[in-house]
Amino acid sequence: MSTDAPQAEASDIYGMTHVWNRNYAQNRPWHGNYYNQSYGQPLALVVPPTAHMRQTYSWGVSQNLNHPIYHQYGRNASSPGAARPGQFHPTPNWPSHTDQFGVYYVRGPW
Repeated sequence: MSTDAPQAEASDIYGMTHVWNRNYAQNRPWHGNYYNQSYGQPLALVVPPTAHMRQTYSWGVSQNLNHPIYHQYGRNASSPGAARPGQFHPTPNWPSHTDQFGVYYVRGPW
């Protein structure tokens, strides 16, 4: 038997995706420009760590898009602090996009 045969190697594509997500999340906030009306702050909707995409919907001219979920909080995440008043926009009287409700996806650590 020859030992010169090439060895098969598998790459960890999900590991590289995790690195990209971490790098992207370090430079950008986890929330958008709108606050949730019940809390007066952006609301984090915690999804399982295996979730990697989210879908947004728009009324009128179709802008239904899939976006990656970049942000994931760690087990040692501190409780959220209050943001300055007036930093975020309220939900418009006639919202035209699901991003305007102030709910943003964040992956959990488990």
